[in-house]
Amino acid sequence: MSSGANQLFYRLAPFIQEFIYRKRWETLRPAQVEALKICMDTSHHMLIAAGTASGKTEAAFFPALTELHERPSTSVGILYVGPLKALINDQFERIKELLRDGNIPVWHWHGDVSQSEKSKLMRNPSGVLQITPESLEGLLMNRPNAIPALFHDLRYILIDEVHAFMGADRGIQVLSQIARIEKMTGCTPRRVGLSATLSDYEAAKAWLGAGSKQPVDAVSVPGGRKLRLRVEHFSFPDARDEEQAEHLQNARKAYYNFVYDSTHLKKALVFTNSRSDAELTTLELRRVAAHRHQPDVFHVHHGSISAMLREEAEAALKHGPGPAVAAATVTLELGIDLGELERVVQLGAPYSASSFVQRLGRSGRRNDAPSEMLFVCPEEEDEEAMLPARMPWTLLRAIAVIELYVRDRWVEPLDIRQMPIGLLYHQTMSILKSRGEATPAELASDVLSLPSFSRITSDEYKVFLNYLLQTDHIQWTEQQTLIIGLTGEKIVNNFRFYAVFKDDEEHAVYNGTEEIGSITTVPPPGYCFSLAGKLWKVTEVDTKHKAVYVKAALGKVDTLWLGAGGDIHTLVMRKMREILADSAIYTYLSPQAVNRLERARRLARESGLLKSAVIPAGGDSLFILPWIGSKQFRTLERLLKNNLSQRLSLRSIVPMEPYYFVVAGKADNQVLLEQILRECASCTDPSMLLGPDEAPYLGKYDEFVAPELVRQAFAVDGLDMEGLKQGLSQWMGK
Repeated sequence: MSSGANQLFYRLAPFIQEFIYRKRWETLRPAQVEALKICMDTSHHMLIAAGTASGKTEAAFFPALTELHERPSTSVGILYVGPLKALINDQFERIKELLRDGNIPVWHWHGDVSQSEKSKLMRNPSGVLQITPESLEGLLMNRPNAIPALFHDLRYILIDEVHAFMGADRGIQVLSQIARIEKMTGCTPRRVGLSATLSDYEAAKAWLGAGSKQPVDAVSVPGGRKLRLRVEHFSFPDARDEEQAEHLQNARKAYYNFVYDSTHLKKALVFTNSRSDAELTTLELRRVAAHRHQPDVFHVHHGSISAMLREEAEAALKHGPGPAVAAATVTLELGIDLGELERVVQLGAPYSASSFVQRLGRSGRRNDAPSEMLFVCPEEEDEEAMLPARMPWTLLRAIAVIELYVRDRWVEPLDIRQMPIGLLYHQTMSILKSRGEATPAELASDVLSLPSFSRITSDEYKVFLNYLLQTDHIQWTEQQTLIIGLTGEKIVNNFRFYAVFKDDEEHAVYNGTEEIGSITTVPPPGYCFSLAGKLWKVTEVDTKHKAVYVKAALGKVDTLWLGAGGDIHTLVMRKMREILADSAIYTYLSPQAVNRLERARRLARESGLLKSAVIPAGGDSLFILPWIGSKQFRTLERLLKNNLSQRLSLRSIVPMEPYYFVVAGKADNQVLLEQILRECASCTDPSMLLGPDEAPYLGKYDEFVAPELVRQAFAVDGLDMEGLKQGLSQWMGK
């Protein structure tokens, strides 16, 4: 070790020094050295932004645990907030190993942890508590009297995968929870945020320190790991006739054989963008294995799989002796150390550079091995389809996120909600449940002092409370205090209230007494579907207890969740356009991917697709290709439908988000482009894009808020007129 690192090493608690010896580390890593300096020499909050497998977790825990060793806390001393139960379970085992000789207890608390373990913590609040925001919300709401005993001597709050919270409703919830704990206990813990996926450190520091007077220092360690990337492309023909149907069947067979051959002898993760794709992929890979009479080494991992099956998949990847492959969604994207993964496969393309970086970081975590990621981009290809539909959008998106991150180290910047009125409802009701009753002034003081609601005025809060009174979500007492009303009780007393993200009501699926997972669409008896990578037939539906009973089947393939895509940033769309306009050949593209890209470039040149944002489509139809992000695309959709459709006699506007529109009407392409640019320039108030009685929802609890506030919030947070103007500025003068 260097002399500086050596000095810091000897300031660590003896059991941590022993842990380092046991691991045979020759030196502390750069992130750990910098974090120790900040924690041991200042009282500042800290943001640790370093690549995957850079020792971030130890960088946060080493100084925090050393302080608890030297000055034992009389309550929970370290509160670790993680975005996923799987991540908490993984970190729980890691921290237990670190604390083996430390005499500091570590607890975890979420829906899969037994009540007996939770009771032990309540009887003896101490050490490290690892928890999800949802479980922490339940504690604050339902056990307010226990909060001082749990946290009065809290020293550190560690927020893992901080980028997963920033700019999201759960981030607002976490900041609110921190402020509430500080107020209820009088403690002022140091905040530590950890992330491998940040570009704007100043915005991240501002978010982490919101509502606190302490400055935030950043530990930034640039990643220097080797990358091994490859992009494959598969074209699926449109099955118009029997011959084409056979071609499609052969193409799909070749696709799954390729994925199988790329993974079945390795420890590998196969990332998909939806639960349905994860299920279908696992099912098909198992079919290939059965056809070849080879071992079934395949697992599936997503939020609707039972905890036992998720843990089996994690254990096979982390500790299993031989090949193991898991098809997964975001549940294995965030921070979980799965050991010596040999390959990460991405089916399709991530929607963001941030997601790409997280998924890439699951591999190459040992012995300086390169991070290896294989993109497999399947796309339907129909030469008779309309022009924009013939573009390989998935392939272009894959190249764009790779180029933006690998060349420029760019990931999406933070987008902070200005008026989170759904969260205003959630925290108001949570605090009122915790307090039992409160005067309007007390409630306003508690809620509006939370950092995320600083832009809500007292007059707006009066409108907010009056509407809740009118709808019986809250009600007056004889003493002129507020309590939760009958309508509000139905919302607040449901366990789903702890979560601020949208979730579809699910039914548990059982094979005998074994829980397999859950589904959102309830099928009738006799119906066959896929879950946990296997086929099942429904034998009984218990509507009262929200349970579906099944048996193994050999029927058709189907999945039972509502699908959802992801938002794409304007810079990703612009990069996709640059790639089409360029002539560069990227070394990581397979010959098939190169061929598909070249054909797309030739079509773009010959059609004039890149010369204007609006091009003729034949007859009285037009294509609009604005090359802007999802939020700006939705803003343009409203501008077209609400402000221009009648004026320009547009009889139909069909969005193919976020890539293009198909518009039919009397306007020609030049007139339509001029009118779009003119309308953008003159639109100074985003609410002009809303209908007179329109109040669209942005979040889970918006439906319970006064419509005028919902409308105002959507104009501010749901639309982006300035971003649209900037995005379309490239077409001015053309």
